[in-house]
Amino acid sequence: MTRKLPIIAVATAPGRAGIGVIRISGPNLLQIAKALFQRALEPRQANLLTLRDGAGAVIDQVIAIYFSTPASFTGEDVLELQCHGGPQLLELVMKRCLELGKDQGLVIAEPGEFSLRAYLNNKIDLAQAEAIADLIDAQSEAAVRGAARSLQGAFSNDINSLIEEITQLRILVESTLDFPEEEIEFLENAQARERLATVMSKLHALREGAKQGKILRDGIQLVLAGAPNVGKSSLLNRLAGEDVAIVTPIAGTTRDRVKESITINGVPMHIIDTAGLRDTSDLVEAKGIERSWEAIRTADLVVFLQDPRSPDEAEIASTLELKAQILKALPPKCPVLEVSNKSDLLGGSKTNHSNNQALLISAKTGDGIDALKLKILELVGWGGSQEGAIVARRRHLDCLDRAATHLEKSQIFAADGNISLELFAEELRLAQDQLGQITGKLLPDDLLGKIFSQFCIGK
Repeated sequence: MTRKLPIIAVATAPGRAGIGVIRISGPNLLQIAKALFQRALEPRQANLLTLRDGAGAVIDQVIAIYFSTPASFTGEDVLELQCHGGPQLLELVMKRCLELGKDQGLVIAEPGEFSLRAYLNNKIDLAQAEAIADLIDAQSEAAVRGAARSLQGAFSNDINSLIEEITQLRILVESTLDFPEEEIEFLENAQARERLATVMSKLHALREGAKQGKILRDGIQLVLAGAPNVGKSSLLNRLAGEDVAIVTPIAGTTRDRVKESITINGVPMHIIDTAGLRDTSDLVEAKGIERSWEAIRTADLVVFLQDPRSPDEAEIASTLELKAQILKALPPKCPVLEVSNKSDLLGGSKTNHSNNQALLISAKTGDGIDALKLKILELVGWGGSQEGAIVARRRHLDCLDRAATHLEKSQIFAADGNISLELFAEELRLAQDQLGQITGKLLPDDLLGKIFSQFCIGK
């Protein structure tokens, strides 16, 4: 599943920096360290040493720290070299390490291989390993805190607690299977049903928390759509807090998608300002409009903007037709929020506008923007509390959903006195297996490789 060779990679981000870190992990590390520095290293001691090339010229002064197995991130012997962070310098240090480590089998690490070794050596479980990548990629402060909680094991602890409760229920079932005359009594036992109901309730709470966690991790793709000149770009600028899109009174100014990432109450939002949706003979504008429809087809939420001023019947019909087209193009379960912009142009009669069902705002003055933000969070399913939040992935949600399906089947079997207890027990086992996939206790090798291949090389 993994190589038994020592591996090496730059652990810090690419680019110029004050410090760069190179990490080596695996067997024969002390021999590699001695070849590099002509001296033995004591565990967990920082050593200021000089690294030289083959001709004896100084490459850099480095701080070398040796971590002996199993007290290291990977559970193997680990050597970390802290040097100056120039890309060319790091390349020279890597080259020298590979030269002197060649006889020991030192090779460049594959993406995620350090974390994979930590997982295989039981230093972290799979959910914690994924949390490392999520912590690095976090798009907001709330996402950072959620990923940190997952890395500390909060999500895994909840999963393992649920697995343990199912295990205890399975033990009762398995002991009963040896006595067929007791099967019916077991299924009719109120205590058994109560325990199953408790497990279901905890799983439901975990699923809801994971849904919030996925929002924190991935953010929300929010598409601003509507006819030309209804204020989509002005709204993007208002939400972003700066001028990221060109705004003019000329209809059709935005000819391509403009994307900006922001946070609303700690929730990452990827806002796409689209070209005004209309029929056009302009080839450039037509291409931008097609990209607008592509964005709508992959949106998590569409904000449909319209002009609230009383238009003529033809404009009303055009707006309704455009709304119908958007609804038809939406992905499943994607909500649409109708918003009437330009409330500042209504004068004193803000209640008398063309669509009283729409949320009334002014992107120009900021009127109604706070209410718009709250409505956006409500429609995407954000619960509002970041206390105790974790980050979660689509993979986690899928496993939780499948586990819930199996437990629901077991409840049905428990309610049917004619069903074999073995079927009830099998659904419990299948639910437990799905939960085990989240932490990696039960996971196909091909999926394991796919997960870790998405990590950084030095992680």
